Amino acid sequence: MRRNHPPYRADHVGSLLRPAEVKAARARRDGGEIAAEQLTAIEDRAIQAIVARQKETGLQDATDGELRRAMWHFDFLERLDGVESFVSSHGIAFQGGLATKAKGLRVTGKIGYSGHPMIGHFQFLKDHARGLTPKMTLPSPSVLHFRGGRQAVSREVYPEMDEFYRDLALAYRDAVADFAEAGCRYLQLDETNLAYLCDPEQRRMLRDRGDEPEKLPEVYAQMINTAIGARPPDMVISMHLCRGNFRSSWIAQGGYEPVAEILFNTIQVDGYFMEFDTERAGGFEPLRFVPRGKTVVLGLVTSKSGALEPKDDVKRRIGEAAKFVDPGQLCLSPQCGFASTEEGNLLTEDEQWAKLKRIVEIAREVWGD
Repeated sequence: MRRNHPPYRADHVGSLLRPAEVKAARARRDGGEIAAEQLTAIEDRAIQAIVARQKETGLQDATDGELRRAMWHFDFLERLDGVESFVSSHGIAFQGGLATKAKGLRVTGKIGYSGHPMIGHFQFLKDHARGLTPKMTLPSPSVLHFRGGRQAVSREVYPEMDEFYRDLALAYRDAVADFAEAGCRYLQLDETNLAYLCDPEQRRMLRDRGDEPEKLPEVYAQMINTAIGARPPDMVISMHLCRGNFRSSWIAQGGYEPVAEILFNTIQVDGYFMEFDTERAGGFEPLRFVPRGKTVVLGLVTSKSGALEPKDDVKRRIGEAAKFVDPGQLCLSPQCGFASTEEGNLLTEDEQWAKLKRIVEIAREVWGD
């Protein structure tokens, strides 16, 4: 049965490959060759074009592809009060020896929210949505903590981490209210870290730096619940989980079992975009914890390569997932965005759109139009 509210039977995580003209314009802006207004005008045109393409593909919602961002998380977090970005000694390390740009975030003052440029980014998307539901994506509040931990949070400002978690959650609550006021009714939190906490190697890294990984799922859950607890009743909030996405590489591995109960029954989001494209994500058994009324969007189509998944293979896996949760609670999407950073994954734009079209076709065949 077709869904007329998000998450949709055929949906997508959010980011799209940056068109060549956007990449070139951003490079020229970084080099001081064009003004900020000129870059914005080029981004505006590109976003209108990808919204039209999303509609043509048959999707019911549209994002701006995160075309205005360099990275999925830094661009939001560094504009919160009390947060600053800096050039770090190394980037975030991915499998295969890849690493992002050498950039980090640190907390140097009280965390707060005093408005954000992304409100305007959403308003532009909403004004040009072509009848589709405009969807906004934000990094989950846990992202500001997980990568740097206690060392990235000033002890003078926050002697106790509980105060940091509280202020961060309240800042997000204000941001969610601001997006709601701007008309956003489909908001997604990109929550990589609960999936990372399923990886023994990531848990070891946290213990080595003095964190307690067994306590973090509950800490993150409470932050998220505070952040979204005052949302309007008609605002759908989804959560995307993945194990890293940069130039088609990844960071973590491990099934969802260690966090499944908190994920589905403590965190008060409406839907979950879940990575299930490889064995690294484990089996579907954790879906047995999904309560009625919540939706799981199965990320069975990889965004990390251009090879098109056979329809029958995807349908078979949907059937396997349906052994653990009502098939009426399931939807389909790529496992992640196509460009979590401006570099993008290793596939072409044509392959990207073919994947999204394939998802729409499969969803219609499985659940009906």
